[in-house]
Amino acid sequence: MTRFAKGHGTENDFVLVPDPDGTIELTPAQVQHLTDRRAGLGGDGVIRVVRTEFATDDAVRALAPEAEWFMDYRNADGSLAEMCGNGIRLFAAYLVREGLVETSDFAIATRAGVKRVRATGEGFAVDLGPWRLTDEQGARRDGFDVLVRPRHGKPVPALSLDLGNPHAVVMLPEEIALEALDLTEAPEVQPELTGGINVEFVRAVGPGHIEMRVHERGVGETRSCGTGAAAAALATRFWSGDEDESPWIVDVPGGRLTVTPLPGHRVELAGPAEIVADGDFPL
Repeated sequence: MTRFAKGHGTENDFVLVPDPDGTIELTPAQVQHLTDRRAGLGGDGVIRVVRTEFATDDAVRALAPEAEWFMDYRNADGSLAEMCGNGIRLFAAYLVREGLVETSDFAIATRAGVKRVRATGEGFAVDLGPWRLTDEQGARRDGFDVLVRPRHGKPVPALSLDLGNPHAVVMLPEEIALEALDLTEAPEVQPELTGGINVEFVRAVGPGHIEMRVHERGVGETRSCGTGAAAAALATRFWSGDEDESPWIVDVPGGRLTVTPLPGHRVELAGPAEIVADGDFPL
């Protein structure tokens, strides 16, 4: 039997597997079993809680002097992922609850580098680090650089961004309703990206305020995506032509997130994180 905790950030849910000394080697099949919503615990992904010094990846182990704990994140299909904006807040909530960190401002190692996390009144805020437009020259020339075709829809222009993991953001035209999109299958993205891409569909609500749905690679549609919310806000900010550092509100099916551009081409994500269950489960 393996100990677990279950929780979510704006209903983007995860299974946490404590493994401080790095003795568990999760296979894709085990991850799929854990995240199965009928035969397992259910979740959009699995996060192994391990000391950074025991990570199997040399590049991650090199981060141990900066961050004691490594968020080993797997998508629901068992594939490895660089980062997860909602998952890292839940990871932080677990570290705090278990007394594994001593301050309210601390570092967490990820496959996308070290991320700083701080406690807030509503949960946690994480500095997601540097971001970039995948094709800045093309984006500034045309306003987009890829095409996205949702299921049963026509291709629409999108802007791709890299936040440590890849995103394509679509600002929906007025004639397409956000709630009417069929995201039961992955949208087609051209040019195709090896390893897949997360796709966010956005509708403007008002100044500094958008709503979003997302199809995550290796998972499907989820109730929320933290890095996706940041990508959606940054893309909308880019299209607005007013690239200041005012915070953005992003409404997702699972709740509300706040995205704040930071100096140095960085971005912060803030929102709730809640642990809802603990137990034992056979791997």
